[in-house]
Amino acid sequence: MNKPDFNDNFCNKLTELLEWRRDVRQFKTDPLPDGTLDELLDLACLAPSVGNSQPWRYVLVESETTKKEIKENFERANAQALEGYDGEKAQLYANLKLSGMDRAPIQLAVFAHEETEQGHGLGHQSMPEMLRYSAVLSVHTLWLAARAKGIGLGWVSIIDPDAVKQTLEVPDEWALVAYCCIGYPTEEKDTPELVTLGWQDRLGDCRKLLIK
Repeated sequence: MNKPDFNDNFCNKLTELLEWRRDVRQFKTDPLPDGTLDELLDLACLAPSVGNSQPWRYVLVESETTKKEIKENFERANAQALEGYDGEKAQLYANLKLSGMDRAPIQLAVFAHEETEQGHGLGHQSMPEMLRYSAVLSVHTLWLAARAKGIGLGWVSIIDPDAVKQTLEVPDEWALVAYCCIGYPTEEKDTPELVTLGWQDRLGDCRKLLIK
């Protein structure tokens, strides 16, 4: 296999991909073309993982009953989170759309298998959280792959992970790392919605480099 040529044009396009990767909440209901989700998951599995353990476990949520239960889970968690704010911040929080569960054609729960035998324990005996980090890298790879095809992804984190595990009846050794809504966005944006709505600006320089 020949070494690829990542030329300046490719690097510029990669920068555009990173800039236009947004956390999507507003979805069209149009289904993805046949085979697209499988292709995206194949790409997600190219993510790096500690000890080559590949601990990510994807669960496709299709049952309307299950979706309803998980949406109710989100609504409870969201109401509880709102109680942690007051004043203008509470009003702003109450008006944020923090889940695309109502319209996204695809919902995926992503878990980390924390007792996997793959990788034979290499690299995570002193830092067991590396298995979860590896699953997160898989989600990020999925996110970029989807964005490159004009598909949006929204990461729902306002949720009770133990209740999700119970709803989906997954093994005890699986830890929820992400609940993802996937589909075509209603509009394209290169600016985070939380910036547009006044919740939090992007940092001018996010690098916090310490030299010791």
